[in-house]
Amino acid sequence: MCYKPVYILIIFLTVSIDFIAAKNIEKSKNIRQRKMHLWLGIINTCTILFIFKYHNFLIDNLHWLGFKSASYWNILLPIGLSFHVFQSLSYVIEVYRGKLKAEHNLLVYANYVMMFPQLVSGPIERAGNLLPQIRNVNHEISYEDFSIGFSRVVWGLLKKVVVADSLGMYVDAVYDNYTHHCGSTLCCATIFFAFRIYCDFSGYSDMAIGLARMLGFRFKENFALPYFSKSITDFWRRWHISLSTWLRDYIYFSLGGNRKGKFKTFRNLMLTMLIGGLWHGASWNFVIWGGLNGIFLCMEKAVGFTRTVFRNIFMKVLQMIYVFILISFTWIFFRAATFEQAISIVKKIFTNFNLSDFQILDNNVFGASVAALIILLFTEIFVLRKYNFEDLFCARYSKVFLPVFSILCVFYIILMGNANGSLFIYFQF
Repeated sequence: MCYKPVYILIIFLTVSIDFIAAKNIEKSKNIRQRKMHLWLGIINTCTILFIFKYHNFLIDNLHWLGFKSASYWNILLPIGLSFHVFQSLSYVIEVYRGKLKAEHNLLVYANYVMMFPQLVSGPIERAGNLLPQIRNVNHEISYEDFSIGFSRVVWGLLKKVVVADSLGMYVDAVYDNYTHHCGSTLCCATIFFAFRIYCDFSGYSDMAIGLARMLGFRFKENFALPYFSKSITDFWRRWHISLSTWLRDYIYFSLGGNRKGKFKTFRNLMLTMLIGGLWHGASWNFVIWGGLNGIFLCMEKAVGFTRTVFRNIFMKVLQMIYVFILISFTWIFFRAATFEQAISIVKKIFTNFNLSDFQILDNNVFGASVAALIILLFTEIFVLRKYNFEDLFCARYSKVFLPVFSILCVFYIILMGNANGSLFIYFQF
């Protein structure tokens, strides 16, 4: 509403369509009527998403094919549209599958879709988790909820303004002038971007989960230290968990999953990841990004790598490096403004990787980026890899640890935080 007040009607329309669709599905007696109401809900909700997010992308492609008569619409993309549309759709599908009873209180359902901490950038909460909490909300805020939630918020804020925004200055400077940089500089910027997007998005998720916890609500985890993954399959179980499980449950399984032979399994994986790429934005770069991840998943499944378990620490580290390299490669297409830019960057990394031409650019910016990365990796390796925030509260020294942890986070935010940082990357999706 800060951008355009009338856009609040879009959320109300989404809420109304799926609220009515779910009630009609539950009320209908035969499968044909249930399917009709399901598809009416899906089509109407997805039409809203298409109009605002994909219409002009379709026109671009029609113009490229020679259909010049099609015209663009001068409309803004509402913040968080993809997130609350997917959240609303999951509710209707769960009611249709009989896993959930339809909600008959419009205010309760509207609160589920519009729960403010996660409305604009996730996590994509499932109705089965959040609706019972809204119905049975306890307005007494406990010390445990507030303490864990506050620590989570300041940790997420640190990841955003200290790590992501510091790395972002270097990444933007290099990628926005990619023609002037050699492969080693572009490679460094790509590695920095891998951590930037992780800290930017997981930082938001931490803040959303923390804010909800301070109010007494439990959101599902959205990230589980993804760069410690030992396969691409493992990575997608840890990265943007709410989206990856949504795509698995409602796209991959609906297409047949892995139940109909290897060829159809690979087809289903590729279609799911392509849709996941397109969900991120109306650009072929995102589709290519999703396709590359789909190819890597298919390759792992084909050779049985997803079941490979090494006990040797050296082999585990090699696996993590392998995952990080492949995922960082895909991030080039995610970050690049155009396909031509992405290809040019890839070519330079592989053909012009001259370390002697590496550019730090600004010593202060580069030094702040490295220092921020050290803080992140130290905390994740020695603390968060072994304990979650629940464990830290219940641990022996919890009464001291969480307050000290929060104070340190605030100290680093004040000392190293980027006050002129950018908006969250996932606001555009």
